[in-house]
Amino acid sequence: MKYKQWQVAAPCPDGQLALEHAGFPPLLAGLLAARGVVLPEDARRLLNPDSEPIPDPMLLKDMDRAVRRITLALELGELIAVYGDYDVDGITSTCLLTQFLTARGGRIIPYIPSRLGEGYGLNQEAVQTLAEQGVALIITVDCGITAVEETALAASLGLDVVITDHHACKEVLPAAAAVVDPHRPDCPYPFKGLAGVGVALMLALAVAGPSETSSVLDKFCDLAAVGTVADVMPMTGANRAIVSLGLRRLNPPRRLGLASLIRCAGLEDRPVTSVSVGYTLAPRINASGRMGMAEVAAELFLTHDPARAEELAAQLCELNRERQDIEGEIFQQCVQHLEEAPQQGAIVLAGDQWHQGVVGIVASRLAEKYACPCFMICLDGGMGKGSCRSWGDINLFELLSACAPLLENFGGHALAAGFTVKEENIPALALALRRAVAESCHGQPLPSVLDIDLAVAPHHLTVEAMEALDLLEPCGTGNPRPVFLLQGAQVHTMSQVGRGRHLKLRLESRGVPLDAIYFSSQGAELGLYPGCRVDVVFYPQINDFRGVRTVQLQVVDLRLAPSRAQLEQAIYDKYSRGEPLTCEEARFLLPSRGDFVGLYRWLERQSTGCTVVEDTPARIARAVSRATRQREVPARTMLCLEVLEERGLILLNRRTDRIQITLRQVEQKVDLEASEIIRRLRKILEGGL
Repeated sequence: MKYKQWQVAAPCPDGQLALEHAGFPPLLAGLLAARGVVLPEDARRLLNPDSEPIPDPMLLKDMDRAVRRITLALELGELIAVYGDYDVDGITSTCLLTQFLTARGGRIIPYIPSRLGEGYGLNQEAVQTLAEQGVALIITVDCGITAVEETALAASLGLDVVITDHHACKEVLPAAAAVVDPHRPDCPYPFKGLAGVGVALMLALAVAGPSETSSVLDKFCDLAAVGTVADVMPMTGANRAIVSLGLRRLNPPRRLGLASLIRCAGLEDRPVTSVSVGYTLAPRINASGRMGMAEVAAELFLTHDPARAEELAAQLCELNRERQDIEGEIFQQCVQHLEEAPQQGAIVLAGDQWHQGVVGIVASRLAEKYACPCFMICLDGGMGKGSCRSWGDINLFELLSACAPLLENFGGHALAAGFTVKEENIPALALALRRAVAESCHGQPLPSVLDIDLAVAPHHLTVEAMEALDLLEPCGTGNPRPVFLLQGAQVHTMSQVGRGRHLKLRLESRGVPLDAIYFSSQGAELGLYPGCRVDVVFYPQINDFRGVRTVQLQVVDLRLAPSRAQLEQAIYDKYSRGEPLTCEEARFLLPSRGDFVGLYRWLERQSTGCTVVEDTPARIARAVSRATRQREVPARTMLCLEVLEERGLILLNRRTDRIQITLRQVEQKVDLEASEIIRRLRKILEGGL
C-alpha cells in the first residue's frame, strides 16, 4: 500500500436517488451525491463549466498600468521581450503572448532561460543581453514576482519591466512598471487560482479590450488549457471555463504544433481530456525544459511549417524517453540510500551527479513513496539548486520562508517550490526543515490518507457508465478525477510492461473480467501472485484498442484483500471501540434468537460436571458452529456472550487470548431484547444513530 489509510466517503442514497430521478446515470449520481452535490440544479451547474464566469481582467491589480505600457510599446514599435519559464506553464505563456502581440504588429523576442545554464526566473545576465539587443520592454510570464534586483538592473539599463506571475509573493515587490499577480495582497481579483498562462491570457484580453474577448479566447484557450492543467491549478472558477473551452479547441486541434504532438503521443484517435493533457502531453512538453531544450517546445507551438512541426514533436517524445531513463536511475539511487539511512519528517537529499531538470519529478515520487515532503538538491561548485514537493498539506512556500536565513533564494507554490542554498548550509537546512514540518503537524506523523469517492461493484463498471463520468471534465484540484474502490478482486494474471516499469493485471470480480494497469509498480514488491485477492483503488477509464472499447482500472493503490474472518473481526473491534457503525455492520453483528439458543445450549452441555468453560473465542465459535450447523462467526459469538453477561446469564473472565465462561443459575425468565447492546444495534438499523 502507498497510503496508510483509505478513507471512503459516506454514500448518500437519498441524494443519489434524487439525481437519478432527475435523469443522471446511477454511477455519476452516486459519485456526485457522495461529494455533497445532491440537488439537480447544482449538479447541472457543475457539469456545465461554461457557466463559470471569467472575471474582468482589469480587476487584477496593476493591469491598467501593464496595458498602458504595452500599448505604448506597440505604438512606438519598441522591441519587446516576452520572458517565460521553462515548464509547460511558462512555455505556453510565452507562446501565447508572443503570438498575440506579434499579431498586433509588435516586434517580439520570446526568451526562455535555460534550466541548466541560467536557472529559474529573470536573471541579470539575460537582462544585460536583452538590453544589448535593443529591447525596451520585458514582459515576464509565469515568473518575476521575486525579481527585485533584476528589475532594478533593467531600470538602470533603460528597460521597463512588466511582471505577470502567479507565484506566491514575498514582502517586497519588484519596482516594475506593473506587477500583475493575483496573489498580491492588495489584488482584488476574485479568483486566485490562475496559472501563469491564465494571467498571460488575462493580459491579452485586457490589451485587446472587451470587443475582442471572444476572438482572443478562441485563439488562445488551447494554450491556456494545456498550461493550466500541466501546472496542476485548481479546476474551479475561471480555470474551469478556460480549460473546458480549450479542450474543445483541442478536439480536433487547430494549432499545428499541438496536432503534431497529439499524433506523436498516440492520442490522435481518442478525445483529448484533462487527463491526457496532464499525463501524456504535459510530460513531453516539460521534457524539453527539463533537458535544457525548452526552445524545442516553444518552436513547436509557434511554427507554421508542417514538416518542422512533425520533427519537433518527435524530438519532444524522444526527450521524454531520455528523461524517464534518467529519472528512474536517480529514483533508484535515492531509494537505496534511504533504505540504508532512513530519514524522518522530511527527506533532504543532495548529489553532485544528478540532472537538475529531473530531480523535481524524483522528489514527487519520493514524497509519495515515503509520505513526507522531499527536498532534492543538485550540487555544483559549492552551491546547491533545490526542487521540492509537498505531502500532507505542508505549505512549502511557508516552510522555505521560515528557513530563509539559510537560503540564497527561493520561490514557488505551497505544493512545489525551488530554492538555492550554499552546500555548507545544507545540514542546518535539513534540520530546520524537519523541525518546521514537525511544528506544522504538531509532532504527529504526516497523514497518509487516500480519499475515495465510492466503493463499487463490478457491474457498475460499464463503458456507458464511464462515458457518463466524462461529464465531470475538466478534472483537477477542486474537481478531482473519480476514485473508486473495488474489493476482493482475484488476480488472474500479472506482467510487467513499459520496459518493466509498470504492472499490468487481469482481474476478476464476481465473474466480471477487468484489466488494470499500475504505473511505476512491480508485482513482486507488492506481494501479489496469481490467484490472490486484492482490494483496488483506481481511476476508471476506457481503453480503446483496435476499435474495441473496454473498461480499464488505472490503479492508485492496492492491498491484499483481508479474509472474511479478518473483515468480521474488524467490525467487532470497531464496535468494541465505540466507533459509529454502518447499517450493514450493525446488521452483521446483531444476533438472531437462534444464535442465542444454540450458544446457550452448547454452554449447558459443556458445563455438565464442571462450572467453567475455558477456550479461545475462535475455538468456541467453531465448536458452536459444528453443534448448531450454523456458519462460524467468532465476532457474533463474542457479542452473544457479552449480551448474556450483561443480562446476568453468565460470568465472563477475559484473559490475553482465552475466555472463561461460568453459567449462572437464574430462576426468572430473562428478556435478551432488553439488552443495551441489542438496543444500540437496533437503533442503528432504524436510523436512530
